[in-house]
Amino acid sequence: MAAARRDTRGIVGAADFLARVEFRRPDAAEPLRRYVEHYWLIDWDLPEPYVSHVVPHPAVHIVFQRFEGQEPFVEVAGVQHGLFTQKLEGRGRVCGVKFRPGAFRPFAPESPVSEWTGRRVHSPEVFPGADLAAVLAPDDEAARVAALDAFLLALDPRPDPQAELATALVERARTDRGIRRVTELARTEGMSVRLLQRLFAGYVGVGPKWVILRYRIHEALERAESADRIDWAALAADLGYADQAHLVRDFTATVGVPPAAYAAQGLS
Repeated sequence: MAAARRDTRGIVGAADFLARVEFRRPDAAEPLRRYVEHYWLIDWDLPEPYVSHVVPHPAVHIVFQRFEGQEPFVEVAGVQHGLFTQKLEGRGRVCGVKFRPGAFRPFAPESPVSEWTGRRVHSPEVFPGADLAAVLAPDDEAARVAALDAFLLALDPRPDPQAELATALVERARTDRGIRRVTELARTEGMSVRLLQRLFAGYVGVGPKWVILRYRIHEALERAESADRIDWAALAADLGYADQAHLVRDFTATVGVPPAAYAAQGLS
């Protein structure tokens, strides 16, 4: 089982974001770690509105949210295709569960994960028994984590070999630079492309091609955040693009600005 990710990959303008909010990523209880990559806790008290941007991972989230002037709520956020944008203002708090790719299905086994893709569904339509106060009220981080653990354990997820296979294949797509095409990912498991696509629709929510391309954009975004000078042609080749133009096209379509402009100016 892969360890929880600790980087800020996917957060656009990560340094600016972290300067404005309190952001933590605690672990779930041991029995939940096969399903949950990490929790994410955000608190803010802002003198002026701030808009955050995230290039989403291929993961489903359950998010408990409290915004100033609104009633608290919980929602399931399926995998989002485009840039995820959230306006933060005044005071607020978010306590989220980031599931490992492929690992949400045991908590909602009735339908394929693709049915959640692109959607943000509020309670009480889903998980009507969620105790919002138990998760959102405590200032103590440990109490919030304990409440999230209790909420998920009460749903009594059952191990699913297909979910574990989907999780392993997404992790392989993320970490193996040699995998640049869907056929190559299918070959690592001795599967047909069609069977791989069915598995991803049922358990990940997006296709394997989308996953491979999205991790390329995450890598390019991180390079743009951290490097003073970038050889974009070399990076495109390293990420498996046919040429620099294809990388520029995908980056611009996902993030909203070309990679060179993002690296030079940042995005807030």
